[in-house]
Amino acid sequence: MRFAFVASATFLGISLLAGAACAELSGFIKARGDQLFDGDKPFQFISFNIPNLQLIEDNFAPDAETAWRWPNEFELNDALASVRQLGGTVVRTYVLSARREGSDMGDHVYVRGPGKFNEEAFQSLDRALEAANRQGVRLIIPLVDNWKWQGGIAEYAAFRGLPPEAFWTNEQLIADFEATIRHVLTRVNSRTGVAYRDDPAILGWETGNELDAPPEWTARIAKFIKSLDRHHLVIDGYALHGVREESLADPNIDVVTTHHYPNVGNGDYIPPIRAARAKARGRKPYFVGEFGFIPTDQIAAVYDEVIANGTSGALLWSLRFHNRDGGYYWHSEPCGEGLYKAYHWPGSSTGDAYNEREVLRLTRTKAFEIRGDQIPPLEAPEAPVLLPIVDVAAISWRGGAGAATYAVERATNAAGPWTRISAGVDDAAVQYRPLFSDASALPGQSYFYRVIAKGSGGESQPSNVVGPVAVKQYTLVDEARDLALIAEVDGEVVPVSAEARRRREDCSRLKLAPGSRVTYRVDAPINSWQAEFFLLGADATATQVAAEWSVDGVDFKPLEAAAELRGAGPTDADYGYLPRLELSAAQLPAGARFLRLAAETEVELAWLEIRYGTRAESAIGPAQTPAVKKHDSR
Repeated sequence: MRFAFVASATFLGISLLAGAACAELSGFIKARGDQLFDGDKPFQFISFNIPNLQLIEDNFAPDAETAWRWPNEFELNDALASVRQLGGTVVRTYVLSARREGSDMGDHVYVRGPGKFNEEAFQSLDRALEAANRQGVRLIIPLVDNWKWQGGIAEYAAFRGLPPEAFWTNEQLIADFEATIRHVLTRVNSRTGVAYRDDPAILGWETGNELDAPPEWTARIAKFIKSLDRHHLVIDGYALHGVREESLADPNIDVVTTHHYPNVGNGDYIPPIRAARAKARGRKPYFVGEFGFIPTDQIAAVYDEVIANGTSGALLWSLRFHNRDGGYYWHSEPCGEGLYKAYHWPGSSTGDAYNEREVLRLTRTKAFEIRGDQIPPLEAPEAPVLLPIVDVAAISWRGGAGAATYAVERATNAAGPWTRISAGVDDAAVQYRPLFSDASALPGQSYFYRVIAKGSGGESQPSNVVGPVAVKQYTLVDEARDLALIAEVDGEVVPVSAEARRRREDCSRLKLAPGSRVTYRVDAPINSWQAEFFLLGADATATQVAAEWSVDGVDFKPLEAAAELRGAGPTDADYGYLPRLELSAAQLPAGARFLRLAAETEVELAWLEIRYGTRAESAIGPAQTPAVKKHDSR
């Protein structure tokens, strides 16, 4: 199969910038009194944490061996272009990861051991800083974590066979951490030739994330950072416990910060923010480094308080960016009360439960307000990048920052004329699966495709053209959002979306109670099929779902299916991913037009594909949406 696939730097999203024009950064942000300044101009910000900017932890592609990978140039530019469109001038990354025993991170770490660093990791950070300069967004980089998620103080201590609390006082461990700091600050960016300590894209170094550090440790580390880097701000990472007097009195600490979540304090963020600002007033700049998992009106109250009381900024938790393989990266928050997920700009109906679109509109409004700027109109999104197409039932593209929907166009010639076959495709509607299936493509035909992004600023230029793509058969694709594509339901089958993290961020599944069955019907003989299930019971086996086939929908017979059980070993220590069962059959008995799947135990259907028909049957057309028949066998 050959593809007319245009893959220039422009289409890869490397050279074009979405939204308003921006300039490369120059100069460093400085603290004067209790305010930040960019030159002679006061500097305040409302923006986001982007925890995946320095390391992706949410890669749940079907063939991914691990959820971890390094962001590429397209993803970094998309992330920071999104922030810039939102009016943000600052982003806070997550920490520089350290190798952790029992984690599935593998070598996706910055720190492999005492004085041992991963060059591939730092090349990723090089790319992030290059993109930040290009997009005009400055980064706050926490140097170590208090927690286990990407390896932190416990891992530094474990490298030397010591308990976590020794990190604060043991001279060897402090020297190990100082070696990391020295390596980071003195590194010369492999892409720009600029040392990190001389890079204006860095707003400041945070001593760490939510550290339970004693004041003496913080003072020592702050002084060490200043001895290597006189340009950048030093931010005290003691964030969960308010502002400390020792930090306000320390000449080597420039900025203080706090974090706020429903499980910290009484859930009312305004009093502690007001108290922190009052304590720091006249002494040091203060900003809200993390907050979230609250309704929109409470987010607005935080923004209004920050603007009114002169706080330097606020960073909402959190934003995820477009995925190089199509769609977005997804992250359900463990502390998000089963509701909140990472935000995706510009928002979609998938995030309506936590009012995603309104939160993003509010954040954009307040980001320009705190800067004292008029809100500029959004420009048309950058053209998307259509990825290679092998199957017309699996079409994906790299989205454009600010695009709300996409139009898919098809032609029988690379030069057109073009027919718009779908006008409102949402690239946040599915997770880690193809974004679009051309259900109207006729077997025996070959087509060319292109995609156009649509946002509040208008339509993008068309994407690159991909094709010709030969159509061999029809495909019914069910992403398990509802029962619309099921011909018959027997027993209890209900759409569910809760606990998506344990389901590798799959936000829509169909839950089948034990003994329940779903039947699919197509209008031509079935050639092959495959489906994936999440297994909910304690014992994961390949026999928990049985398949049957029928010619007439009345007389069903057992169907042998190939079964692949994934993730059935020890569960992930952090998130407890559920095992998955993939069933498939590459050939069915002649005339089979019905497929029935029966749950022996409680399972959740994640997705299903049925391939059917041939060129000779192209006049039949794709399967029509059936009227669902329901039976209750209880």
